[in-house]
Amino acid sequence: MDARIFDKLFNDGMIDTITHERIKVYERDGAVSVYWDLLTLLYAGIFFLTTGIGIIIYKNIDSIGHVAITSSIALATLASFFYCLRKAKGFKTGKVEPPNVWFDYIFLLGCLLMLILTAYLQFQYQVFGTRWGLATFFPMVILFLAAYYFDHIGVLSLAITNLATWVGITVTPTRLLKENDFDSTTIIYTGILLGALLILAGLLSIHKNIKSHFGFTYKNFGSHLLFVSTLSAVFNFSHSYLLWFLLLFAISFYQFREAVKHKSFYFLVITAIYFYIGLSYVAISNFFKINARGDAGIYLSLFYLIFSGLGLVIFLLRYNKILKQHAGV
Repeated sequence: MDARIFDKLFNDGMIDTITHERIKVYERDGAVSVYWDLLTLLYAGIFFLTTGIGIIIYKNIDSIGHVAITSSIALATLASFFYCLRKAKGFKTGKVEPPNVWFDYIFLLGCLLMLILTAYLQFQYQVFGTRWGLATFFPMVILFLAAYYFDHIGVLSLAITNLATWVGITVTPTRLLKENDFDSTTIIYTGILLGALLILAGLLSIHKNIKSHFGFTYKNFGSHLLFVSTLSAVFNFSHSYLLWFLLLFAISFYQFREAVKHKSFYFLVITAIYFYIGLSYVAISNFFKINARGDAGIYLSLFYLIFSGLGLVIFLLRYNKILKQHAGV
């Protein structure tokens, strides 16, 4: 937009002072995008709707009736998927733009209703019996297939969450679930393996160019799961915590190199924070071992937290400047 045209119109008396000032402000500051605000509101609306459905069912289950509830949810789910199947452009290995503005939200609504229906059928009718793994396996398969066919990152996130749930239920004995014993060695090992596999899936998506834009979602889930599981090993395996810390260091070094290579400040931040937590645990544990009965461990820990915290902030600020022009997740 050429502001000189509006200056001339103002000088000729064609536009008034208020309009001219508004045009100058628009030219200086540019338009304000509300895309992400509207996107957030729409997705929040879907989640609030499904949450409301769950609350209504819980509070009125006796008066509504089980058959009416299951029939209503099933019909709404089928209607959502039927609409999406009619409007979908078909599977493609690359990114597929939605056919209209409502498509993604209707599809997400259908997937969430499908999960509600599955959970309700299992809770009320035990359609899968005591095999709780099947109650998460079938929705997981549907979600993965649907996410790839309809090209929806949000549904892919639901599928990965279901995958983690299914794997956790599958490898965990029922006794541990009932006792809420989540410090189980099996769970930690499984979390590390699953996190690594999710990161590998993200790399393969990009390398093979099959829904390459899914790569970030896989890597994001995988990185957090891998870091959290490795930290759990450091915290819980007291006799071999240094070996697990070395694994944490190796993972952090790899993630740091990848973050710098791809100019991703987001992954740089989470890598630094997770590694700092593990390093602080090891350092403070050894401070107290050195002086178990005195106050030296407390003072050393305080000095460490102060100076290491400053070091972490300086490190992040420095790399923020380095990656700022190319930063992106």
